[in-house]
Amino acid sequence: MTATELLADLRLIVPELVLAIGALGLLVAGVFIRGEQAASRLVSLVSMALLVLAAGVAVFLAPEGGGTAFNGAIILDSFALYAKAVVFLAAAVALVLAGNFLEAERIGRFEYPVLILLATLGMSVMVSANDLITLYLGLELQSLSLYVLAAFNRDSLRASEAGLKYFVLGALSSGLLLYGASLVYGFAGSTGFDAIALAAAEPSVGLIFGLVFVVSGLAFKISAAPFHMWTPDVYEGAPTPVAAFFATAPKFAAMMLLIRVLMEPFGAMADQWQQITIILAILSMAIGALGALLQTNIKRLMAYSSIGNMGYALVGLSAGTEAAVWAVMLYMTLYVIGVAGAFGVILSMRRAEGMVERIEDLAGLSKTRPGLALAFTGLLLSIGGMPFLVGFFGKFLVFFAAVEAGLIWLAVLGGLFSTISIAYYLMVLKRVWFDEPVAEFLPAPASIAVITRVAGIGTVGLLLLVPFMLGQVMQASAVFGG
Repeated sequence: MTATELLADLRLIVPELVLAIGALGLLVAGVFIRGEQAASRLVSLVSMALLVLAAGVAVFLAPEGGGTAFNGAIILDSFALYAKAVVFLAAAVALVLAGNFLEAERIGRFEYPVLILLATLGMSVMVSANDLITLYLGLELQSLSLYVLAAFNRDSLRASEAGLKYFVLGALSSGLLLYGASLVYGFAGSTGFDAIALAAAEPSVGLIFGLVFVVSGLAFKISAAPFHMWTPDVYEGAPTPVAAFFATAPKFAAMMLLIRVLMEPFGAMADQWQQITIILAILSMAIGALGALLQTNIKRLMAYSSIGNMGYALVGLSAGTEAAVWAVMLYMTLYVIGVAGAFGVILSMRRAEGMVERIEDLAGLSKTRPGLALAFTGLLLSIGGMPFLVGFFGKFLVFFAAVEAGLIWLAVLGGLFSTISIAYYLMVLKRVWFDEPVAEFLPAPASIAVITRVAGIGTVGLLLLVPFMLGQVMQASAVFGG
């Protein structure tokens, strides 16, 4: 490879270079900054700036026309750029949500934002993967960082348990993915997506088996049932800002990766993988809806909510069309916004004795903190797909994609489970609006209050931006057209 070719390749991965160099630099700088809290604050601020800078580079400074780098291992197209921008901004918001919590719990260390940067770097590589090896490298860079983040509170038994469970089950999913990738390589003769696509035009039994294992490994990353078992325990045990991060950027990146894998190398095998995604969708919607009804912990409820919402996204993806891609992209974008705001409310659940997480602790919130209660109401109902809120349009579009592809029965089933899901959101809101207050929460930090209220207003205000957002995701999904 000549110097000119190397520079051309590096131009396509500038956001990744920003994050990689920034993470390594901050890791060294954090050691020399005096004071643990001072180091944590400074590294967090610089990390947020790097994430916003990377998003700006991806949106405004990407080479026109994109292309591939490193012999086709990395691809840069409109789909990857859109996914990167959402992932970078979601990670920045997660860092904003974390700052005050980490200080209050006395676990604020500069390693936290560095791990967020490294996880986000892995996600960025994932959504630009054009080769099974690149896919695995990005996935593992993300996963290894997330394992540490789940157990970041070393003094908490619950956090240590969450980290261990996530690591063990994550290793199992990586094994499934690697085994599937080895089968695909064996029967396709290459790890490159373009070569796999050629082999998929006339698929062998071995290639189909490889596809099943690859999809199973990726299903774990989006916590789709029956690969969801880690989600409730990890959400509950991990520090709340870590759970907020898990529910946003990694979930979005993994879904975008699943879209790319199914639509590009295995696009010709839609009849085969459609059966898998339909089963995953039904199981996820059922377990998410019914499991959440039994929860008393708000973080576990959000975990089951995320399982169900991944099921709705898979309903749209099962259509296997370009319309399905942009519908899922918009749905996941709106989901990330709603969940970030909802976790802002959960992070506001602090009393003098510390953080509380039980649903009954929200009793009477409308009387003690009416603004927070109103925002929480809008966010939960939007995530649930209540009509006339912005989340409804995301859910409507994924069901529309399924209907357009002839999967009417699956869309109807999704509507039924969506109706059930509204029940557990109303169960929470009943506590908020009709129960008598137990004790008032302490005032939330300004950063969390702003994010919560902006996201809450967005459940209605974003209705004005839905046409613009729809145009952006349609443009990004055009790479899969035909």
